[in-house]
Amino acid sequence: MSRQDFDFHRFRHYYSAHVETLQNVLFVAPVLLFSVIAHEYAHGYAALRQGDSTAQSLGRLTWNPIKHIDPFLTIIMPLLMGLASGWRVMLGGAKPVPVNPANYRNLRRGDIIVSLAGVATNGVIALAATVLIALLGLLSRVAPFTHETVAILQVMMIYGILINLGLIAFNLIPIPPLDGSHVMKYLLPPALSIRYQQLARFGFLILIVLITFGKGALEMWMRPAWIVFSLLIGAVDGMVLPRARELFG
Repeated sequence: MSRQDFDFHRFRHYYSAHVETLQNVLFVAPVLLFSVIAHEYAHGYAALRQGDSTAQSLGRLTWNPIKHIDPFLTIIMPLLMGLASGWRVMLGGAKPVPVNPANYRNLRRGDIIVSLAGVATNGVIALAATVLIALLGLLSRVAPFTHETVAILQVMMIYGILINLGLIAFNLIPIPPLDGSHVMKYLLPPALSIRYQQLARFGFLILIVLITFGKGALEMWMRPAWIVFSLLIGAVDGMVLPRARELFG
């Protein structure tokens, strides 16, 4: 092949696109993994506080990622969402923590508390990531030699806000067995609630169909999360380094 036959512009575009994709995955993957593990740990800890030690006895009250990885939720779903969004949005989950509601001191209250513990934790992480963006910005001003490292960490914190708000919205979708269904079932008449909970056996299939074909509906459901994301980022916008903006794209 001669030099004239080789399209350098196309190669550069191809190479840059793949480097950017790898970069986004490297920024997102650690934050996503930590966030989904924290989500499930919170379920198990809340269950323990409500009187159920199932998660603890099965070794799920741990930060060891191997104990929490689920083939679909932790690997396949983030990849599907990444492909569908050009690797800008990757949401997923960890292996659901086993609980036994029969052990709760108060069944209804315990079920709601345990179900919402995960999204509450994601909310705390999103707020913490917002604060860290500001603190990192201050660090960069005091110690300019940390500029590049701070920029990378700020990008990861920006993704941390985005991912955790996305996890809140996603987990509140009222499709069994997602967390939102554990609240919704108490709002329905008993007979209808029983039928509704039976959808759990098709839950993953419904999620795959929603992610694959229900992009418009999913975007509408997620819109409040993006609005809150904009508000949080706006609150610390002055502390975000130009390099971080460049890396985030």
